[in-house]
Amino acid sequence: MNNQELWQSVLAQMQLNISKANFATWFQNTEIVSKEAEKIIISVPNAFSKEWLSNKYNKSILKTLHDIDDSIKELDFVIKPQSAKNTPSKINMENLRQEDVQLKFEEFKTNKETNLNPRYTFNSFVVGSFNELAHAAALAVSDSPGFTYNPLFIYGGTGLGKTHLIQAIGNKISDESKKKKVKYISSEKFVSSIVSAIRTNSMESFKASLAPIDVLILDDIQFIAGKNKSQEEFFHVFNSLYEKNKQIILSSDRPPNAIAELEDRLRSRFEGGMIADVSLPDYETRLVILKQKLQEKNMDLPDDILDYIAANVKKNIRELEGALNKILIYNKINQELNIETAKKLLKGFIFSPFDVANYKKIIEVVAKFYNLEEKNLFDPTRRKEIVKPRQIAMFLLRKELKYSFPAIARKFGGKDHTTAIYAYKKILQENEENNKLTEELNLIKQRIYSA
Repeated sequence: MNNQELWQSVLAQMQLNISKANFATWFQNTEIVSKEAEKIIISVPNAFSKEWLSNKYNKSILKTLHDIDDSIKELDFVIKPQSAKNTPSKINMENLRQEDVQLKFEEFKTNKETNLNPRYTFNSFVVGSFNELAHAAALAVSDSPGFTYNPLFIYGGTGLGKTHLIQAIGNKISDESKKKKVKYISSEKFVSSIVSAIRTNSMESFKASLAPIDVLILDDIQFIAGKNKSQEEFFHVFNSLYEKNKQIILSSDRPPNAIAELEDRLRSRFEGGMIADVSLPDYETRLVILKQKLQEKNMDLPDDILDYIAANVKKNIRELEGALNKILIYNKINQELNIETAKKLLKGFIFSPFDVANYKKIIEVVAKFYNLEEKNLFDPTRRKEIVKPRQIAMFLLRKELKYSFPAIARKFGGKDHTTAIYAYKKILQENEENNKLTEELNLIKQRIYSA
């Protein structure tokens, strides 16, 4: 495997583990420039990308590299010289044809003015019971931006099509009204722009650059939680646009009421518009999605293989597309594909609750969902922000893993088992009466089973 093929394999895996917006933002124009003994050198387009990849994605990239080639034990990043023109469309691969590269790099075909990916349209969006409300709201907004649902807040787990849907709104508005200025921004990039503006004392200039926007689309807005200065500045941007009937579209991995460390004034504004969720697609919808992806790529696969993928890859739509891409690339190179080969290729994609739901995973997900450290769940405190997540963790240990109440009590520092019984019954009752808690539990379980 040469350097280009090695990096393509890494990118294919990274694309499954992070949001589409982050993948396109941080992995565009990257490549392996050298492999020296146990060390890999990766070139990046600028210093900011180098810092971000080094700090946030270093471990996951190195782990992926090591899984492919266990001789790789070290990783470093270098900034690509300005003269180097190495865009995804110019990547030279010896064994994979250009069509195969495009299976992975469709993210990068973005409009430079709007930051929108033109392939994200309503026509290519598959509608099912799991997303029909969000789809209907998105269509309504695209027909009357700024007046129908403002803001529009769409939430759901990773890889379920939120980015596709919010960008479809932007593309439809942009196509139908050239006069309207549409801008799509990932929240991480938005926050980094605010931080940069603060450092350079250019906040007013940054705000002025957003003033002409008619439709502002922010992806993964939960990223702004806990960042007080960013929330303050976004509050002013939000108000300025809203007062002028400019459309604001937001996506998140959870509803506003479940975003910890979000200022009440922002939460109030988010809840003042339309909130719609996107959940997990059922088997029939997954099969339709696969067939549509094949149609887009002008390719075909046997029905038994499509049925196997749809029946077994259940985590999210991104994972579904990743499984399909793996099969298609294998089929192009080897020209021989049957159901047994497909099963072997997709072994890593197959959903198994027993593999991913365990005590440690539940504690990790619950703590992260409520922006806590795992050790906080075991604190003897009665603070509300700790008690509720702790009770939910106990509830899930009983509900999902069938732990006995004494076993749950032991896990939480030897508490009396009646405490575990009380926590289970309390969450069970509230789940039946409180739709907001039901939403939170569903999102938490999606995270547990999509790890």
